[in-house]
Amino acid sequence: MAAEQTTLADVRDVDTQGTKPDGAVVRDALGVGIAVGLSGFAFGVTSAGSGLTLLQTCALSLLVFTGASQFALVGALAAGGSPLTAAAGAFFLGVRNAFYGLRLSQLLALPRAVRPFAAQWVIDETAAVSLAQPTRRSARIGFLVTGLSLYVLWNLTTLLGALGAESIGDTNAWGLDAAGPAVFLALLAPMLRTGTERMVAGLAVLLGLGLLPFLPAGVPVLVAALAAPAVLWAQGRRGAPRGDVPEGGR
Repeated sequence: MAAEQTTLADVRDVDTQGTKPDGAVVRDALGVGIAVGLSGFAFGVTSAGSGLTLLQTCALSLLVFTGASQFALVGALAAGGSPLTAAAGAFFLGVRNAFYGLRLSQLLALPRAVRPFAAQWVIDETAAVSLAQPTRRSARIGFLVTGLSLYVLWNLTTLLGALGAESIGDTNAWGLDAAGPAVFLALLAPMLRTGTERMVAGLAVLLGLGLLPFLPAGVPVLVAALAAPAVLWAQGRRGAPRGDVPEGGR
């Protein structure tokens, strides 16, 4: 009898292991959506300050909806870069979302009819929240709540920022253009768990910042994309371990 009770307890533990209450998932997702969504105000101000119209600014948030690429685009334009170079830099920053999509398509397993609409919400924040969940159900809830709250708030604050840009005055003096990259780095930093990932990030920062005085606006971002193949090539030449195992576990 005791053995039977132990077996039943073990089964119950297996059934409940890894589950997470829906309310906790919603709370976490809203926390990310609201915190990041408020930085849309900084984008609206920065975009209007760089010379884009209200319609152009709002269209970027509605259609592009990836903060790092949007800030890169308006930042390059404000620095005097050509539209082609600015768009290329924004494009390469946005390519990472395609890789998120490959992983999320397997995790979420959404119906085919829904996938084209869900693709608009495949960004850093929704990927981070979804991948952190223990079950498919919680991952779907996290993706939906994060995407919806962030999309609505980001576009609303973009509009408010663009409308209020004139009353703020010199946007450069406020340093609002740094808000987007700061949020992006804050989300990226916890994901750099291996030595290889840290090396790639460090080299990308050195290339991006070091080449700013010498190359046209937007080009340093493109060059920084070479950090990953450069690090992998150097490690392959040395035969050094790639550090694929995160610290503290396997």
